[in-house]
Amino acid sequence: MNAPPTPGRGLRRFGWPQRVFSQVLLMQLTIITGVTILVTGLFLAPLSDQLDDQAMRRALAIAQSTAAQPGIVRDLTSTDPSVKGPVQSAAERVRRATGAEYVVVMNQRGVRWSHPDTHRIGAIVSTDPGEALRGREVMEIDSGTLGRSARGKVPLLGPSGDVVGAVSVGIAYDSVRARLLGAIPGLLAYAGGALAVGALAAYLISRRLQRQTHDLAFSDISALLTEREAMLHGIREGVVALDGTGRVRLLNDEAQRLLGVGPEAAGRTLEEVLGDGRTADVLAGRVVGDDLLAVRGSRVLLANRMPTDDGGAVVTLRDRTELEHLGRELDSTTGLIDALRAQDHEHANRLHTLLGLLELEMHEDAMEFVTEVVGVHRATAEQVTEKIQDPLLAALLVGKATVAAERGVSLRLAPGTLLPDRVVDPRGLVTVMGNLVDNATDAAAGSDGARIEVGMSTEGRTVILEVRDSGPGVPREQYASIFTEGWSTKEVPAHGRRGLGLALVRRLAERQGGSVTVSGADGGGAVFTVVLPEALAEPGPREPAGRAADSPDGPPPPARPATAGGQP
Repeated sequence: MNAPPTPGRGLRRFGWPQRVFSQVLLMQLTIITGVTILVTGLFLAPLSDQLDDQAMRRALAIAQSTAAQPGIVRDLTSTDPSVKGPVQSAAERVRRATGAEYVVVMNQRGVRWSHPDTHRIGAIVSTDPGEALRGREVMEIDSGTLGRSARGKVPLLGPSGDVVGAVSVGIAYDSVRARLLGAIPGLLAYAGGALAVGALAAYLISRRLQRQTHDLAFSDISALLTEREAMLHGIREGVVALDGTGRVRLLNDEAQRLLGVGPEAAGRTLEEVLGDGRTADVLAGRVVGDDLLAVRGSRVLLANRMPTDDGGAVVTLRDRTELEHLGRELDSTTGLIDALRAQDHEHANRLHTLLGLLELEMHEDAMEFVTEVVGVHRATAEQVTEKIQDPLLAALLVGKATVAAERGVSLRLAPGTLLPDRVVDPRGLVTVMGNLVDNATDAAAGSDGARIEVGMSTEGRTVILEVRDSGPGVPREQYASIFTEGWSTKEVPAHGRRGLGLALVRRLAERQGGSVTVSGADGGGAVFTVVLPEALAEPGPREPAGRAADSPDGPPPPARPATAGGQP
């Protein structure tokens, strides 16, 4: 048994071809033929009008030259129409010299003084000479006693400027038609040559297209494109295709969402679309490796790059933002659980102490003990909310102080710290401060006199945040690299990667037009400084800038979580 024929290959079909090569060749030949015929027709159509216009203008020029002869008016007014008359002789000389069909000179009544057919001299002209006798020049195609001709008529003016007659000159229309018919063979020859060259070019282009499309049928290409579009726009990974020059060839919907660009990015370079930075370096292949981290806006991306045969590449992007957030929340939850476990022991000790004082009926001592414990916690929260008037930031610092205290790190506010409740983007500032305080806590934990100092000040609408720690500090040669995605000195956790916190801090600061720097602290440790221009809103009409802490109408203090004796 023979194998079934491949669709479009085995069985010969008649009618419209199926292959791309054949269809394109047939369409190109049809288009070239149609265009050639159309252009030829469009050229011939105005050519006839142009030849008519040329013949009429030539007739008019001959008539004007005849009317301008010095003696023509005198002879017309001083002689009778005659075959041997001076007007007939002058008109015949002009006719033979110019090749005109006729040169007719007439008086005001339309009586001929000249005509090639001498029997018509003295008779009235066959066509209306009214326009010329009224002093106007006339060009027209008309039929008369000698047949159809291109005519030009001009008035004859006497010495006083009045019209005494007219000159009518005709060009045989057969000569105009002959010129038109004579131009057609040459035009068709040029059109045929152009058609042959176009057919050859169409064949060569179609053969090249046949090789490039692997002799596929249009239906096969359509199916492949449909499947590709469904795959690209259906998967939940970003796909970026680059050509050999580094320009974006294709982005699917997910890649546009992750990179924050639109379809107009296609055809542009990565630097034009993304700007300078690690993300553009990763996509362009200037950073090599697998599962490369990149930060785009507030998103954490995982990129893998695969080169293609034409010198380009295909880059896949995965969104790890939620996973990183979950990982950071897991780290925070783990730290909070440890803090709560320690607080549980401390709380149990306090309850046992209180129970013992009550059993010993030392009621006054018990009251002093409870007042002291509650007062320390209340003083901690009130001190934070007095200087940090934004509720989210105040709550963050109170919580961070509790966790740091359980790890043996003292978190304090720097002298002169004051932040009014006019923060434009509190959540962004929470992210910046949370990352810096977490890193400072990790660095300071276990050091002698472990401490963290957080300072916040304002200059107009600019917020300046400083976080100092007593850890080992950052080597000077690493001041620039610590803000790069993926850089970290900590052990990689089980749930993911490190090296994103400081990169996010830098990205958030740069997005607001600010900056983040690191330097060494006096006595050891590191100082991270973040400058955020326009981080504060303009003060209200009743709230001068820098005096928000003194406003009696300031916001109520935020809800304060329980602390474990951490001192800010």
